[in-house]
Amino acid sequence: MVSTRYVTVACLFVTCLIMSNILAVKLTEVDGRVLDAGNVVFPISYIIGDVLTEVWGFKAARRVIWIGFACNLLAALAIQAAIHLPAAGFWQDQEAYETILGFSWRLLLASFCAFLVGEFTNSAIMAKMKVATEGRWLWSRTISSTLVAEALDSTIFVTIAFAGTGAPLLNTITTNWVLKSGYEIIATPLTYLAVGYLKRAEGVDVYDRDTRLVPIEL
Repeated sequence: MVSTRYVTVACLFVTCLIMSNILAVKLTEVDGRVLDAGNVVFPISYIIGDVLTEVWGFKAARRVIWIGFACNLLAALAIQAAIHLPAAGFWQDQEAYETILGFSWRLLLASFCAFLVGEFTNSAIMAKMKVATEGRWLWSRTISSTLVAEALDSTIFVTIAFAGTGAPLLNTITTNWVLKSGYEIIATPLTYLAVGYLKRAEGVDVYDRDTRLVPIEL
């Protein structure tokens, strides 16, 4: 039987992912560096991914990552369908609706590719380091996995989304990587609390000693 707590954590993961893509439409500028508002929520998905892998193992995290991908795709398709529905004659907000909820397929492709590579890398590193450290030093694997995964995530997203547009790629990649990684480091105490509570409540602490750490197991 699937644990209620596992389902709850999975739902939080999917919610953060979908919210981040909707919020990302708004761009903000801090000290001359442009960021999308999705950064308010998106790093939380990595924290939740750490919790999933640490408590229930790579296979359980992999399942949630693919569910998140499917739900995000469904949300994107539904939004596009709503945008293309004919507007009522008296409704004057079609343009605003498209501006807020619309997105280019290039950005969507960038987001999906970055998400899959980043999340699976994060989970695989977490699982591998847990076995190597015999479950000690949780902080070392949450931070290490995030530094690598967020670097890949930011590089893939920015490159696919903005290459050839004149945008400062290296500056944007670095800014996103530093912000998201810093988010994870600051949240480390909360990760400890969540992991400790769930391990006690669930009575599980999975080690992926013989698990194939691949996105799809044939």
